[in-house]
Amino acid sequence: MINVKTVVVYSGGLDSTALLYQLIEEKHQVSALTINYGQRHQKEIEVAKDITAKLSIQHEVADLRGITHLLAGSSLTSSDIEVPEGHYEEDNMKATVVPNRNMILLSVAVGWAISLKYDSVAYAAHSGDHAIYPDCRQEFIDGMASVIPLADWHKIKLSTPFSNKTKADIATIASRLNVPLAETWSCYNGLELHCGKCGTCIERREAFHLAKLDDPTSYLADAPTLNQLIANNWKI
Repeated sequence: MINVKTVVVYSGGLDSTALLYQLIEEKHQVSALTINYGQRHQKEIEVAKDITAKLSIQHEVADLRGITHLLAGSSLTSSDIEVPEGHYEEDNMKATVVPNRNMILLSVAVGWAISLKYDSVAYAAHSGDHAIYPDCRQEFIDGMASVIPLADWHKIKLSTPFSNKTKADIATIASRLNVPLAETWSCYNGLELHCGKCGTCIERREAFHLAKLDDPTSYLADAPTLNQLIANNWKI
């Protein structure tokens, strides 16, 4: 089997950790790249460091905080905008869209992959993100997959194996791969514990429920219970 060398855009979240573990299982030589773009939930960066250290894989954190002010208008980069609560399908979740985030992240990852003479860059876009994030949709993926090989004489491929998977599918994959689910971080609020209310917390909780897996996540005391969320159709 050819040893494929892949840079993974890695946030420390459930999706990108499942992707990391899947590529390792598939015998890829993996290096992980985390981007600090001044996001509110910077706890994910420490989680990414911890998980990659335990896996003994190369991990770099690119510090792009100098451009945070250029990415204003999102609740994840502007402290004066509150992180909305509720399900991703609700319109107010557009407040969590960071302008051009995945193109920026992928550009840095591709640059590093070219420098390393790797074969591919992978990120964990999935179908559950399609409703709210344009840069996780198939049209964006196809466009980037076409453009990335044109960036340099050394050709890099874009890998998005979860693009047609649901979050519940990814939770199932993660469980099979023995991903340390309790150690992954999703919450946009970057507190000591998951808030249990923001869009990514709701999606995480729904995924474990639909996958029929126990949710190992520790949530804040005032987070709604799973039964409350189900009764309210996953709305706060």
